[in-house]
Amino acid sequence: MIRFLRQVFVHDFWLKLFSLLLAVLIWLTASLAIQKEGSPALPLSLAPEERTFSNLPVLVIASAQDVRNFKVAPSTVEVTVRGDAKTIRALGAGELRARVDLTGVETARELKARIEVAVPAGAALVRVEPAEVQVIFPPKS
Repeated sequence: MIRFLRQVFVHDFWLKLFSLLLAVLIWLTASLAIQKEGSPALPLSLAPEERTFSNLPVLVIASAQDVRNFKVAPSTVEVTVRGDAKTIRALGAGELRARVDLTGVETARELKARIEVAVPAGAALVRVEPAEVQVIFPPKS
């Protein structure tokens, strides 16, 4: 038994010692990097901030074959987003996209379409007012 333990600890001793030192160095580097950036739980403890953007234009997305000039009423919406204070304060209205997807819609007289809003990373959509718009179909030529 003693021979076995001696074999485990003494055989390739310098290689094992080097591996241990390398592991400690990697652990210390990762530990210091995490401490320098701050705790990952810190952003979760801060109260999120909300911001409302008014008069965002609604973009209409249609298939490439459909060349009709669709209109929506109302043509602008109000969008409220939430996120950490730094991200929300730096957010501009140009970074938000309100759109209505009409791909696959051939003909309809009256159509209410739901508005989809794309927000950047770090922000979450809270509310869109109005949530739907009336789509006005021009006559097909």
